[in-house]
Amino acid sequence: MEKLIITAAICGAEVTKAHNPSVPYSKKEVGIEAEKAYLAGASIIHLHVRNNDGTPTQNKERFKVCIEEIKSRVPDVIIQPSTGGAIGMSNEERLQPIFLEPPPEMATLDCGTMNFGGDEIFINTENMIKLFAEEMNKQNVKPELECFDKGMVDMALRLHKQGFIKDPMHFNFVFGVTGGIKASTRDLIFLINSIPKNSTYTVCALGRYEFPMVTLSIALGGHARVGLEDNIYISKGILARSNAELVEKVVRISREIGREIASPHDARRILKLN
Repeated sequence: MEKLIITAAICGAEVTKAHNPSVPYSKKEVGIEAEKAYLAGASIIHLHVRNNDGTPTQNKERFKVCIEEIKSRVPDVIIQPSTGGAIGMSNEERLQPIFLEPPPEMATLDCGTMNFGGDEIFINTENMIKLFAEEMNKQNVKPELECFDKGMVDMALRLHKQGFIKDPMHFNFVFGVTGGIKASTRDLIFLINSIPKNSTYTVCALGRYEFPMVTLSIALGGHARVGLEDNIYISKGILARSNAELVEKVVRISREIGREIASPHDARRILKLN
């Protein structure tokens, strides 16, 4: 098996310090959490940014200062901005971080609309997905294809066939979200068998599903994403003290089954970022 790429999703757009005091808001907090996650074994930092009061933002300047803070601490880590932002943001708002100078190596590309429960609908029409893919291609930003259900995998494959998404594709399978695919072994195998053989994939899952699902991914040859965006607990009822603690747990699991951890250099090779 290839070495394991660990992505740390350090803050997200929804979880707050009220949920877990370790959720970073300020640029310094973001830098510290990213550095600790990297030192623990993460080669990719999946990045949302917040204002100092915790409000989610896609502001380009806020991304710039947070990325500069991370890079001043860990220059070789891969930073993967989110273009998902938060519900209700415009296309222009969401796309801001791909227009940084220099552009990020990767960014997320959500591959379908999601009903998050209640009245919360995360809208990603086919034309929006095409627009985001085209802009990423122009900036030479590799998309991580965010798929919350099988239909989103099919959307990505269709847009790949039409030339909007380039080879080799890299997927992030997201499990356990309200309105999305169930967190189960059967469904993970189903998604893995639905993508081209030259693709790569990462697995993440919400809350109590996080470690069971990433462990399956590790054993099956996929990659793993953990972090306070997805799960605020290190074990049942016990809050994680940092993103690094979640990463360290994945490192232990992976090494127990004989799989080594990818450095950022390894990750760039595996994902064809070079």
